[in-house]
This record gives sequence, C-alpha cells and structure tokens, in this order.
Amino acid sequence: MSIAADRQNHLDGQVTVVTGASSGIGAAVARRFAAAGSRVVVSARREARVREVAGQIEAAGGRALAFPADVTDYAQLENLVAAARREFGQIDHFVNNAGHAVAKPLVDSSIEELDAQIDANLRGVVYGCRAVLPHMIQRHKGHIVTIGSICSVNHYPNYGAYVAAKHAVLGFSRSVYEEVRPFGIRMSVLCPAAVNTAWSDLAGAELPWPRHERLQPEDLAEMALFCVTLPARVQVESLVVWPVCEPTV
Repeated sequence: MSIAADRQNHLDGQVTVVTGASSGIGAAVARRFAAAGSRVVVSARREARVREVAGQIEAAGGRALAFPADVTDYAQLENLVAAARREFGQIDHFVNNAGHAVAKPLVDSSIEELDAQIDANLRGVVYGCRAVLPHMIQRHKGHIVTIGSICSVNHYPNYGAYVAAKHAVLGFSRSVYEEVRPFGIRMSVLCPAAVNTAWSDLAGAELPWPRHERLQPEDLAEMALFCVTLPARVQVESLVVWPVCEPTV
C-alpha cells in the first residue's frame, strides 16, 4: 500500500518518534504511521538500518528522519527529542520499542546480561518518557505507546530479569499516566505474546509455533495506530495480544 493511498487515518500533520525502529515491530510501526500520514523519526543504535527504514518510508512518499540513538543513554534521547522538534516542530506520538532479552536461568546469567536487559527494557522507557514529556506537557497533547510484552502480565522461567523489567514498564506507565492525564496526554502499553521477529533468535529462545502463525510486526503496528487514533477522550491503558496458535494458560 502506498502512503498516498492511506490518508484516511488522519495522522496528517502529526509527528511520531519510534525507538528500536531498525527492524521488527519498531520498523513496522514507523512504516505504518507514515502510511497513515505522520512524519516519522526513525531511531535505533544501528545507523545503517535506521537510514534504510527511513529511506523506505521516503521512497513510498512519506517523510522520515533517521536519527541513531541508544535508549540507555539519556543524553542521546534528549538529542533525539531535540532533533525531532528541530526537523518537524513537534512530537505527537512517542513509541518506546527498543528492548533486549536473554533466555537463561538467573544463576547462569552474567551481571552484564542482567544489566543489559534492565537497561534496554526499563531504563530506556523511563528515559524516553522523561525526555519527551516536557514537550508534550507544554503542548497539552501527546500519546506515548510502549511495547511491553506478555511478560508484563505473566511470568516465565529463564526470563527473570526480562519479566521484571516488563512488569515494571507496565506499572511505570500506569503511574506516570496519572501525572500527565490532566495535560491531555495518554499512555498505552501493548503486551504481545509470540511475535515473528528476530527477538527469539537473539534471546536464545526456542518457540514452538511456526513463524507464519505468530503475531506479525504489522499486527502490533495496527494496534499502536488504533490506540493513537481513538478519540482524545479514550485512554487504552494496556492491550494483551495473543496469536491464536499460542495457548493463553
């Protein structure tokens, strides 16, 4: 679908920043929001991939800015927010997507592996919200969408640090929402189960479901778009999303 053909979602004139957007869910969100009319800032650590995704968006007729950043470095997130405002003047949506997991028992995990999961999955979200919220508060407008996990609501062996971080993300978002609700700002957490991305390979996880039967990154992009295009009076606190192939008990 070309970008010009999908303007009915009315994100024209709006601006979206997506972290972890070099592949998977983040790249899908960036492309989908651009297709709905938003100008998009594509961010992740991998500069070449960030530029590739931004190029795809522009080749399809959209507007995108590639801005490499590491979400565990607050100064880089401040620079990301400043670059988005400098390029496009505002930020309407901020999508916290960057994350990292290692599938190991706690006693077999190195301190570096534990720190990396807490940093990417929790610290990165806290930093992202802290960096963008002053701008949204000033405008009395904005929506932060965080990609959580089924691990935000369930617990699984061999994922202790990841589960801890993803649980914390949901509690953090609920708490901060009450702080910013008076300013017309919304915060939503998407909690997907098995998704067809490189996540399982990088984490060392063995998922039994065929890739084509898992949730697809585009499914999560549609959920994110659903959240931000609801009437301003509607707040989606969290959405748990399962593929039909995966049992929920």
